[in-house]
Amino acid sequence: MTIEIKAPSFPESIAEGTVATWYKKPGEAVQRDELIVDIETDKVVLEVVAPANGQITKVLKGEGDIVLSSEVVAEFATGDATVVTAESAPVSENVAEEENVDNEPAEELEPEVSGDCFASPAARKLIEENALDACAITATGKGGRVTKEDVINHMKRQQAPAPVTAPVSSPVSTVSKMPPAAVAPMTGDRPEKRVPMTRLRSTIAKRLVEAQQNAAMLTTYNEVNMQPIMALRNRYKEDFAKRHDGVKLGFMSFFVKAATEALKRFPGVNASIDGNDIVYHGFQDIGVAVSTERGLVVPVLRNAEHMGLAEIESSINTYGAKAREGKLAIEDMTGGTFTISNGGVFGSMMSTPILNPPQTAILGMHKIQDRPMAVDGQVVILPMMYLAVSYDHRMIDGREAVQFLVAIKELLEDPARILLQV
Repeated sequence: MTIEIKAPSFPESIAEGTVATWYKKPGEAVQRDELIVDIETDKVVLEVVAPANGQITKVLKGEGDIVLSSEVVAEFATGDATVVTAESAPVSENVAEEENVDNEPAEELEPEVSGDCFASPAARKLIEENALDACAITATGKGGRVTKEDVINHMKRQQAPAPVTAPVSSPVSTVSKMPPAAVAPMTGDRPEKRVPMTRLRSTIAKRLVEAQQNAAMLTTYNEVNMQPIMALRNRYKEDFAKRHDGVKLGFMSFFVKAATEALKRFPGVNASIDGNDIVYHGFQDIGVAVSTERGLVVPVLRNAEHMGLAEIESSINTYGAKAREGKLAIEDMTGGTFTISNGGVFGSMMSTPILNPPQTAILGMHKIQDRPMAVDGQVVILPMMYLAVSYDHRMIDGREAVQFLVAIKELLEDPARILLQV
């Protein structure tokens, strides 16, 4: 029986998507619930899985094609897979490139042996072109097969530092799980290369420009002595991990708790602007910007004011793992009343974080740096961090923004205030 494979139903906030990666070719056997294609939207990557055992018979939307909500992207035949030739199967250039150039039957495109390891023909070609060791590549294909995607991931890990999963600056509610395409080296004295902007990068650009054009954004700065937090963390980190099943005590949970307490005192900073209306939120949903290989995402800690330090740290770790794997759902990144970002993980000493609309403020953390400070008439070396709060001046006055940041500073420099709410 032939059935239609459709793109997922997009939420109202998403108009269209792009076919990102086909994981199965026409004629290739597919198991029920096995991933066959990724659809990239402005916010997340949506996975489309096989509805039953069978095979794709025809691809209607190739990689890079635009798709609408619930639009048909392929035709699928249920039952045991049959042999499909390269002439009849693909309609997409990107999918066709994976087929045998001599139009050999699909049954001959079984995994080939590379050393003592199995690799698909497309993967084997990349392995040979780049002089790689197939056995050193983590295989995710069926039966331990190295796929083309595995090779690209392996090459990317060799060429770039390990991905950082930590709060960073300038949040954007987008994520993509596909590894960047391998870029051929450019030659010549003055090489140039023009490539189309990805949906991810295009969305980032639009949101950043929109935030600056539609808000009266200002930034106020302060500095915080991190010594009390660091001493508290060093004293209790081992007991904390034992008590909370291995969850490590980090700095971000202190900043989240300090922010929620400060937001209670200054509800205007926790508000948002909707047209000519001001929406005051009686809860603190804190977005924490997280870095991934493909961009930045802002998963939201719901009702952070009711969460303990361990729950905050555990939630951030879970979101980080989901972000790396491209598993964040739209609801994970929807909403949020305030955002925290951290450029310090990359060595930033000071920056101006950009608002995450429709929020009216964002807190920027930075690198902890030992600096000489005057304390009671004496010069003392202390671990200091610059803090920055960018805010929408249409909603928040400078006095309120400064006092809000001072409140965070005081809570962090005397952590007991967080517990006592004073």
